[in-house]
Amino acid sequence: MKNISGLSYMPPVDKFQIESIKTITLKLLDYCNKNNWAGYDPYDALNSRIFEFLPFLNFRIPRLVLTQLLKRCPFNLRPLLQIPKTHNPKALGLFLMSFIKLSKLGLLVQEDLITKMVDELIAHRSQDSSYWCWGYSFPWQTRTILVPKGAPNLVCTVFVANALLDTFEFNNDKRCLEMAISAGDYILAELYRHEDDGKVYFSYPFPTMRIPVHNANLLAAALLTRLSRYTKEKNFLGPAIEAARYSASMQHNDGSWDYGESPKYRWIDNFHTGYNLCALKTLSKCIQSTEFDKSTRQGFDFFCNHFFRDDNAPKYFHDKVYPIDIHSVAQSIITLIDFKQYNENNLRLAYFVCEWAIEQMWNEKSGYFYFVDLPFWKNKISYMRWSQAWMLLALTYLLEDSYQAYISEQVI
Repeated sequence: MKNISGLSYMPPVDKFQIESIKTITLKLLDYCNKNNWAGYDPYDALNSRIFEFLPFLNFRIPRLVLTQLLKRCPFNLRPLLQIPKTHNPKALGLFLMSFIKLSKLGLLVQEDLITKMVDELIAHRSQDSSYWCWGYSFPWQTRTILVPKGAPNLVCTVFVANALLDTFEFNNDKRCLEMAISAGDYILAELYRHEDDGKVYFSYPFPTMRIPVHNANLLAAALLTRLSRYTKEKNFLGPAIEAARYSASMQHNDGSWDYGESPKYRWIDNFHTGYNLCALKTLSKCIQSTEFDKSTRQGFDFFCNHFFRDDNAPKYFHDKVYPIDIHSVAQSIITLIDFKQYNENNLRLAYFVCEWAIEQMWNEKSGYFYFVDLPFWKNKISYMRWSQAWMLLALTYLLEDSYQAYISEQVI
């Protein structure tokens, strides 16, 4: 359990630390650029051409087994299985968010990357929908159905739409606002559910799903409230607030949320909790309300007290140490910075988490972050969406805060 109130505060704004973070950020940016923003994914097993050559394997159980095998294997078997590197729309959205932050700091040398990434997102939209929406660059097998490659889903669409809104707010590219609004229309028209038993939610991972998933619910609600500022005539606000109220009501007394409202979803993890908290913060800001402050405060206290080891490594689950996943590292940094106003030590813990990740999960020679740290070994495979895109965004959050804090201190 991590008690951040016991940390002695030291403002992390010294020039050496800023330069170190900047160097690693730009090196990671260069790595992703050289790979053309494409890469492997922990869940891309079903992109393998083995299913073309051996069609008798193309059934539910073999698909599930191969996906889990590749995810857990310490060796990258994807070239052997003819799995290509792909452009994942969620990763592209995260990259776009990072580009905008870097551009504001004067650190994006190739300013045309923002326009190019928007063009990539246009090219990789889901083709079978009249709305602007996005899905993953691989098919994936659930316990019951096979989700096709590119099939739109809520979480992927939300992150892309938020990146497009960031772009519109940065350079007034009206295409981006139009696409983001269309994404909101998709979420409201095809995914919104208000059931007789009081459940109010947005379906995830596919429209036929009838089990509330809280991070998806709150992410969608936050996006819709953000969109409502630009679309006064659209009915985004009411459903968003109702869905957020439902998820807030399902929060446990200790401040935690289960992943979702099903016996098979009764786990509590780091980065989905972080999604919930950041989404509630965005929503509250957009509607200028304190209604969710108690829920957010309790959730954040749980987050800080249960998801960090004594050496500042962020845990994946609240009740066990391993695995330590790079996605949890990134979301921990983002969440702590988002809530730095709660406690001055939140910011310091964010820097400690980053330092731990650089020491334990950064490949200095190649310029990328490892996937996961386990008790006796590390999975060092590079995953573009899960690892690099998320860590680039987290590092740009740190850089943005570092520059602001450093300039503030210089002014003082």
